[in-house]
Amino acid sequence: MIRVDVNPEMMRWARERAMIIPAELVKRFPKLKEWEQGESHPTLKQLENYAKAVHAPICFLFLREPPVEQVPIPDFRTTNREYHERPSPDLLDTIYMCQQRQEWYRDYLRALGETAIPFVGSADMQAGVEITAADIRKALGFDIEERRKMPTWTDALRHFIEQADGLGILVMCNGVVLNNNRRKLNPEEFRGFALADDLAPLIFINGQDTKAAQMFTLAHELAHIWIGQSAISDSQAFSLPDHEVERWCNRVAAELLIPRNVLEGKYQSRNNLQEEIMRLARYFKVSTLVILRRVFDIKAITKQQFEIEYQAEYERLLKLPKGSGGDFYLTQAARVSKRFAKAIVISTLEGQTLHRDAFRLLGFTKLATFRELGHSLGVIP
Repeated sequence: MIRVDVNPEMMRWARERAMIIPAELVKRFPKLKEWEQGESHPTLKQLENYAKAVHAPICFLFLREPPVEQVPIPDFRTTNREYHERPSPDLLDTIYMCQQRQEWYRDYLRALGETAIPFVGSADMQAGVEITAADIRKALGFDIEERRKMPTWTDALRHFIEQADGLGILVMCNGVVLNNNRRKLNPEEFRGFALADDLAPLIFINGQDTKAAQMFTLAHELAHIWIGQSAISDSQAFSLPDHEVERWCNRVAAELLIPRNVLEGKYQSRNNLQEEIMRLARYFKVSTLVILRRVFDIKAITKQQFEIEYQAEYERLLKLPKGSGGDFYLTQAARVSKRFAKAIVISTLEGQTLHRDAFRLLGFTKLATFRELGHSLGVIP
């Protein structure tokens, strides 16, 4: 049996890069320790399986030394330095796939003769947070009174995503790499990113994060689109980033969701803080975390009180039971954005896109799944 002579250092690097516990890999590859120490070598088939298990291109394993991998867009994350120095394969694969989808959609729009979207890059950070937030709210049709009448703030979040998608922004919300439920995205590594483009702007939201955090992430990434700045972020409603762009986007996000002047007129300081936070969350149909941030912004609570209350509320939300996955095809559309899903299904049915390319970009392999997705979107009868 022919063995492949690979650098033991690369075998170790691939395992560490994937952030997989060695014991888990040893179950599948009993001789892993020997491979990493150079005492024996894998067969080509074993090497292919190993590369797949650690989510690394097999060609990497033949290099003399580990490559320097960097996030391919500006990195504005402020926490977890470990992830800055070595981004996970899950994050990299997610960004690369979103870039491929964006490129496909951009070409699709060009073929249709579409022109640039005017709001991308239209904002000026010197013009003021309130002005930019108002511009975004107007473009989206993000009416506070309409949102207030919705049953819950999770309904408001769903509507928020639909508004952004309807405006021409590809909004993708997914908690795993493509459709691989074994590769969950870690919100401690990133919460979202924006790929600014004047024809096909794209926002990705980490679906593993709480629904409460997702609303703020979407608002934050919209601010990035408005200034025409691609970036990966880990910002939360409580964070006060050192980076100027991130700090500005956080302020715009907070103002977009809850205008300061409206909150000041609604906040009742005589009430118990927790009860008041819940009341305002129901009124504005946003998460309690965003309410806490805005109450701090209007100086109704101290910084120390804000940090304590925010952490307690975040932990409470984490303990809440998560809903079921729901309809697979509706979930699939949300993972890639309804706008993108409809476009690629139509293009494929018209013969402009190969089925294999559509399957790769959508993240599945079966024709039946493709047809059911098209049916759920109203594209296929």
